[in-house]
Amino acid sequence: MSKLIKPAQGFGKSTSRRNFLATSGIALATTGLILAGCDKNDDPMPTPPADAVDLGSGDVGILNYAYALEQLEAAFYTAVMASPYGGISSEEGKIMEALQKHEVAHRDFFKAALGSDAIQALEVDFSSIDFSDRASVLMAAQTFEDLGVAAYNGAGNLIQNVDYLLLAGKIVSVEARHAAAIRQLIGTNAKAFAGDDVVDSNGLDRATAPTDVLMAAAAYLTTPVSGSNLPS
Repeated sequence: MSKLIKPAQGFGKSTSRRNFLATSGIALATTGLILAGCDKNDDPMPTPPADAVDLGSGDVGILNYAYALEQLEAAFYTAVMASPYGGISSEEGKIMEALQKHEVAHRDFFKAALGSDAIQALEVDFSSIDFSDRASVLMAAQTFEDLGVAAYNGAGNLIQNVDYLLLAGKIVSVEARHAAAIRQLIGTNAKAFAGDDVVDSNGLDRATAPTDVLMAAAAYLTTPVSGSNLPS
């Protein structure tokens, strides 16, 4: 495997809510990733189709798992920016652009870090999302961001290399900021930032095992993905 490259120190600068997206709280995020990731899900991985892309095993498999999810998120925000929904405000447009840049940076980082071990580019299926409708786009964004945070948290206890764990802590903190920003834009109830649907009674973010995350992500992927060789 190629040597892990060092992530950029920042993804750009902005103001107000956009500034909230551009910085990262690594200490708390990493602690949450380690603790929340301790809730293991022992359900077996469903038998993948014969043509499924195998994520691999060990830390390489976990990095490819993250790479697959970042591909999905990057493709989603790229589609949003290619055809913004009707009535999008200037502020919302800037937030969506910032999220798109972050996710593309995450995707490209994992691809470069994995080198020859990286899985192929995945084909997506966003036919269930109405990109012309604000509510449809924001609810899809909330789904992707909440799933991304839960995925990183659920993979924390599976990572062996402490450098990779540190990297995951940095990225999950950014994903959590994304989730909070999207929830603020939706803004329909008290769960706009950290409701009990994503944060438990111990104050820890939800952690979801790779098996369940991949099943949820499959609804938006044309390319079948197998995590059957991931650590558990």
